[in-house]
Amino acid sequence: MYKTLNEKISQNKFAVGILGLGYVGLPLAKQFCLNKVKVFGIDIDKKKISNLKKNISYIKTIQNKDIVLMNKNKFMPTTNFSIVKKCDVLIFCLPTPLDKHQNPDMSYITNTLEATKFFFKKGQLFILESTTYPGTTEEFFLPIFEKKRFKVGKDVFLGYSPEREDPGNEKYSIDKITKIVSGFTIKCLNLTDSVYNFVVKSTFKVKNIRTAEMTKLLENIYRCINVGLVNELKIVCQKMGLDIFDIIKAATTKPFGFQPFYPGPGLGGHCIPIDPFILTWKAKQYKVNTKFIELAGQINEQMPSYVVSNLQNALSINNKPLTKANILILGVAYKKNVDDIRESPSLEVIEILKKIKANIFYHDPYIKKIEKSRHHNLFYKSIKLNYINLSKFDAIVILTDHDFYDYQKILKFSKLIIDARGRLEADNKKVFRS
Repeated sequence: MYKTLNEKISQNKFAVGILGLGYVGLPLAKQFCLNKVKVFGIDIDKKKISNLKKNISYIKTIQNKDIVLMNKNKFMPTTNFSIVKKCDVLIFCLPTPLDKHQNPDMSYITNTLEATKFFFKKGQLFILESTTYPGTTEEFFLPIFEKKRFKVGKDVFLGYSPEREDPGNEKYSIDKITKIVSGFTIKCLNLTDSVYNFVVKSTFKVKNIRTAEMTKLLENIYRCINVGLVNELKIVCQKMGLDIFDIIKAATTKPFGFQPFYPGPGLGGHCIPIDPFILTWKAKQYKVNTKFIELAGQINEQMPSYVVSNLQNALSINNKPLTKANILILGVAYKKNVDDIRESPSLEVIEILKKIKANIFYHDPYIKKIEKSRHHNLFYKSIKLNYINLSKFDAIVILTDHDFYDYQKILKFSKLIIDARGRLEADNKKVFRS
């Protein structure tokens, strides 16, 4: 089985099935297609599949012309899980959110495996890309193989390679980011490595799957902790009459021992706000309390309330109560220049303002509407942005600093600005850093 699959991959005569065509799966499918690899794209979302068949992209970083090129290169999007049996390599790009108790929700992986396991066959390579706790890949895949009497490393092959997608980052596209690869056996590792050599310039092999799973958590927890640090320092600096952004700028001149991280209204995206709690949950099974990690997560979770508090204080200077005040939120995506709203702190800010009964409006060039989600009961549509009419709002709150915005016009026409991203100079009387 190994020799046959290895030859297929080396000669580019293999077919890849990518399960989950979201912000990770679709860009990965595109990269395989660009390298003339046959790709089956599998997703339960019928609307996504319909759009792809019509050459329509639903992700900002992928253009319609990219979908046209993918389809010309024999890309086959489908909702039919039975297509799995036609694939030599199966890559699972599935979300792992948290439930209401801050425990990892593995239902996307579980449900997908339940729907596809009937079509697994000998000679296939299975790769998980989802961000998750150490032990997940073996925990979910091995029992299925055992029931089918597939021997891993002989009949089928198992690997893990954490996604490292950074939406909106034009400098580091998928092919330029080193791919961590791992395998259950040496043969599994070598096959996994060979597959990703089609889409990236470099790979880095680690000795086992659990190491690769933990590496992904380390990368994201590192960022969470450092953002938590500067968010806490921002509060301290504000009390002292200091500007944290000026301080970070000065500290960045040090050529060693310092890497800049920037404060904001909280953390968003599918990884950074979630991963610390995934590890915390797993660590408790080993009777370890991850106090440092949990503290950083708690600080970041408090930032939306901090933004609202600053907004309230700024309005009170003009004797304007927040209740029934007209508030315009600029940017609701979790980071600038992307169309991804998952776990965005902007949603929490809006939720808090809604409870206070403020009149809330928002604009985001990439998020046309906000709909009810698993964590928020919100229904809003992005309004048309007219800079001259900004003075009609009691306050403008910059939560996502898209490059789309003309910040000097915002400054010119607004009465009051709460800037949670440091895009405007704080020495202006109507600009309040938050």
